[in-house]
Amino acid sequence: MTENTYTAVVTAAGEGRNGGRALSDDGLLDVTLAIPKAMGGVGGATNPEQLLAAGWASCFLGAVKRVAAQKKVPVTNLAVIADVTLHHDTQLDEFLLSAALHIELSGVDQQTADELGAGAHQICPYSKATRDNVPVTIDATVV
Repeated sequence: MTENTYTAVVTAAGEGRNGGRALSDDGLLDVTLAIPKAMGGVGGATNPEQLLAAGWASCFLGAVKRVAAQKKVPVTNLAVIADVTLHHDTQLDEFLLSAALHIELSGVDQQTADELGAGAHQICPYSKATRDNVPVTIDATVV
């Protein structure tokens, strides 16, 4: 059985991604939403894809650190860049997501970096939540 560790509560209101607002129950997250200019919107505010990318990158970074600690592998200069892409399937007229997670780190060789990325993908809650539903690529660069 699992324990509840934490529940994030965020309310989206207004026009959603088109000028709406997302607010957490503790007030720490309070963002205006806008359709990006790249999608024909006005831009000037965040969007759901950026919010997902921020959460996933942060969570995945923690997962890499956890795997490295379990393997007793010291890593330095660790960063995770998450690219979350919104796709429009014009035949079905539906929207889909894909993601690419780019790990940058120092202190290890390329094989170890790749193994840390693969291990993190197995334990990261965001990766688990999207598994078999969102296509994900993972790569690691030793800097």
